[in-house]
Amino acid sequence: MGLSDIADGVTRLVEDASQSVGSMFEPVVRVGVTGLSRAGKTVFITSLVANLLDRGRMPQLAAGGRIETAFLQPQPDDSVPRFDLEGHLAALSGARPHWPASTRAISQLRVSLRVRPGGWLSGLSGPRTVHLDIVDYPGEWLLDLPLMTRSFAEWSADALAAARAPARAALAEGWLARLEASDPSAPLEEVSAQSLAKSFRDYLQAGRDAGLSDLAPGRFLMPGDLEGSPALTFCPLPEAKGARTGSLWRAFERRFEAYKRVVVKPFYRDHFSRIDRQVVLLDVLEALHDGPRAIEDLRLAMSEILRSFRPGPNSWLSGLLGLRRVERILFCATKADHLHHSQHPRLVSITEALLRDARDRADFRGARTAAMAIASLRATVEQTVTHEGLPLDCVRGILEESGREVVLHPGDLPEDPGAVLAPARDGAPLWLDGDYQVMHFAPPRLTRRPGEGPPHIRLDRALDFLIGDRLE
Repeated sequence: MGLSDIADGVTRLVEDASQSVGSMFEPVVRVGVTGLSRAGKTVFITSLVANLLDRGRMPQLAAGGRIETAFLQPQPDDSVPRFDLEGHLAALSGARPHWPASTRAISQLRVSLRVRPGGWLSGLSGPRTVHLDIVDYPGEWLLDLPLMTRSFAEWSADALAAARAPARAALAEGWLARLEASDPSAPLEEVSAQSLAKSFRDYLQAGRDAGLSDLAPGRFLMPGDLEGSPALTFCPLPEAKGARTGSLWRAFERRFEAYKRVVVKPFYRDHFSRIDRQVVLLDVLEALHDGPRAIEDLRLAMSEILRSFRPGPNSWLSGLLGLRRVERILFCATKADHLHHSQHPRLVSITEALLRDARDRADFRGARTAAMAIASLRATVEQTVTHEGLPLDCVRGILEESGREVVLHPGDLPEDPGAVLAPARDGAPLWLDGDYQVMHFAPPRLTRRPGEGPPHIRLDRALDFLIGDRLE
């Protein structure tokens, strides 16, 4: 550890301590919202905040009746972009509603709640203010956190083994062929290095397009202002023992360490390690549609991601020392409105089975966890039709691709999650009993009465689990 690391640590400690002292008078709850691509983070935050400001659709928020008012305030961190609530809400509520752009970088929003005390305290003190800081960040960035404890050689060996596995070999074929023609011990040639790195990034992109989730380094797929920098110009290599300074191996090893120093560690230090409550969004339905290997890849990715959390209860001392832990973790299977409500318990069961190992670790360390099926913005309505003389539960909505209104029965999820997880773990190429179909619905044209937020499914229950105890 260098002097700069020590100075950064001391500065962060002082900042956290000062914030902890201030939070004794006006508590601050930092809620992280993440999920892998297409999970619906932007819509989740937009609808959640809109429904906090207008709570007419939040009956399951136990403390909702004690919230006298909710209002937006400037975020406390001047170095972090503000979450564009107004722009995203305009996209969803305009004359031609459309889904807003997905999360590409970190952003933040502060919602302050004026809360009236409950119980016998209600007559002894006036309303108090609770600040809710919502931190939005791409789930792909979480895939990078395990890199902090690994060497370039260790990461390369695992990444190469994964790329050569049957589930990925076809996707990685082009990159692996270039790798075979390269000599990691040879002197670095920048043009060849850039070609190798681009081919590796193409493989990661092909994996994402195929519905895979465990794709690290995460910033390779959303480079931002680091596009073209040496810190993003490397790839896994076969080990070259005794490689000399100036070789391809040593150059990529140095760039791997730079990636950790420039990208991963600042994200962990400045944002991830300061979160109190965490929401993890999962598009389980899309993974089911993409097949068994997508489900298994999602399971592995979430297990790897959740190893990076520091779950457990916080105390006043942990806050003072800057040793924050994630007290509550909520796993949300999104797009529940694509199914009839009778299928929601099965969707939750599959989600819980996918996350079993990670949830057990978090529960053991003292954190509270829960899983729910939600829809941040309800895009369909339920309808029962008669099919071959029998009632059939359907959903009705407008297809995003064609703009056509359809009534469909999306199919029944299995009652036993093992019917999904077993073939996924065994590497089955296809589901034995047919594919799980997913339709992409357009957002509805919103018509809201005064005091009502956008229509949703279980956002009130989700918020109650996350912060209900802090509003008592």
